[in-house]
Amino acid sequence: MDELHSLDPRRQELLEARFIGGLNNNECSSQSFGSLGSSSDKESEVIIILMHTHFSFVFIEQNCFKNLFTCCLCLKCTDLTRLKLAALESNKNLDLEKKEGRIDDLLRANCDLRRQIDEQQKLLERFKERLNKCTTMSKKLLIEKSTQEKQSCREKSMQDRLRLGHFTTVRRGASYTEQWTDGYAFQNLVKQQEWINQQREEIERQRKLLAKRKPPSTPSSQSPTPNESKQRKTKAVNGADNDPFLKPSLLTVAEYHEQEEIFKLRLGHLKKEEAEIQAELERLERVRNQHIRELKRINNEDSSQFKDHPTLNERYLLLHLLGRGGFSEVYKAFDLFEQRYAAVKIHQLNKNWREEKKENYHKHACREYRIHKQLDHPRIVKLYDYFSLDTDTFCTVLEFCEGNDLDFYLKQHKLMSEKEGRSIVMQIVNALRYLNEIKPPIIHYDLKPGNILLVDGTACGEIKITDFGLSKIMDDDSYGVDGMDLTSQGAGTYWYLPPECFVVGKEPPKISNKVDVWSVGVIFFQCLYGRKVRFVHSFISSIFFFYMIHLNIFKYS
Repeated sequence: MDELHSLDPRRQELLEARFIGGLNNNECSSQSFGSLGSSSDKESEVIIILMHTHFSFVFIEQNCFKNLFTCCLCLKCTDLTRLKLAALESNKNLDLEKKEGRIDDLLRANCDLRRQIDEQQKLLERFKERLNKCTTMSKKLLIEKSTQEKQSCREKSMQDRLRLGHFTTVRRGASYTEQWTDGYAFQNLVKQQEWINQQREEIERQRKLLAKRKPPSTPSSQSPTPNESKQRKTKAVNGADNDPFLKPSLLTVAEYHEQEEIFKLRLGHLKKEEAEIQAELERLERVRNQHIRELKRINNEDSSQFKDHPTLNERYLLLHLLGRGGFSEVYKAFDLFEQRYAAVKIHQLNKNWREEKKENYHKHACREYRIHKQLDHPRIVKLYDYFSLDTDTFCTVLEFCEGNDLDFYLKQHKLMSEKEGRSIVMQIVNALRYLNEIKPPIIHYDLKPGNILLVDGTACGEIKITDFGLSKIMDDDSYGVDGMDLTSQGAGTYWYLPPECFVVGKEPPKISNKVDVWSVGVIFFQCLYGRKVRFVHSFISSIFFFYMIHLNIFKYS
């Protein structure tokens, strides 16, 4: 019955009235039918059961109504949630489809890229194979060309041995020395000069005889008298002209001038021939210098261990020897990576040296490499690379210049014009200005014609400065107001160094970049006049003499 209290009050009253009225009627009927017997307990129980059943149904109906309302609300909410879920699910499905499509696209792109990578890798392998074949073929062609050039150089050298001369080994006491013997070209020129000298002497002798027969300058004595004519005829008949003690007969003025003109013409012709022979001799001397240089080069190349075209550092193919120094050889090489010619300088240490001396030489070469590597100027030879072959051999790779150096040019041509000399000096000064403007500045200290390369071998072209083995770095630690200390006194080429480099005292001399300026002046003088400065010769000779005395005193003190 507790469930009744949960109903609506109005509804509860209606239900109570209905059932109370029913009970009253039942009571009356039970009283009227009392005769039939007293109201049994069964009827009451039935009524109670019916009421209980009714209220149970009402409660169930109420709960069902509430549950139905709740279910309706739940169904309505569920429908909304399902729509949202369906929308979200559709969105998620779309996103998933997009992602799956994107993944498929990326997978296809990845496959395409992998396929392209494989194709490019195969193409790269083919290109590498082709490059290796091209490199091999280039090496083969370069070696063939170099071999042919070597053969032609040796054939030409053998031909020039007879024409220009050759070295012969001559024994002098217990030793053998090489002596130069001129070829037939020089011998022919010497014979021609001797013949010209003989002809000149003969003409001079005849001119002296002609001077003795010169007619007098007075007009009255221009024509011979009849007696003189008879005497000439008599002497001619008797052969008296052969008598040396007789006074030679006089000539007429016309005869004298005729003979004098002939002698002058002959002397002029001989002088012209002598000038031609002298010019030919100078030309042959220049050719002979080249021939001697080529003979030495061929001899050094044949004795070199790098003569068979090795490839150094898997990159530089050696072609032929350019020159040899004290402990180094310079080869013309071909850079297989950069496809360009280069000059490879091979430094070979003496195996009999002590380790300390080897270390000092290697340290000196590394210092030169560090200084030279940072330089980048069109008038300075570029340094490309540096590598070691073994513990006693290392190489530096330099820019290749086809021409010779200025020293060889001056030996060949003696001097040059002022314009050519000015052009060379301007280019040298331009390089020196660059060396002075970089930080820290650098002093070359070994400027000379041998370290100035002519790019095309002529004096009217470009030049490049090389060899920074003795260069000095003017850093803040070593350079002061008065300059920097010269720690390598005695090094360098004496004829091109200023006087302050030879000052001997307790403290080392001070130098600056003016050292290179002095060297440029001496080089300019030598280019114009074909010789070194005279006062430099005498000054350097005296300074060198006292310097050597000082060294000997210091050595034995």
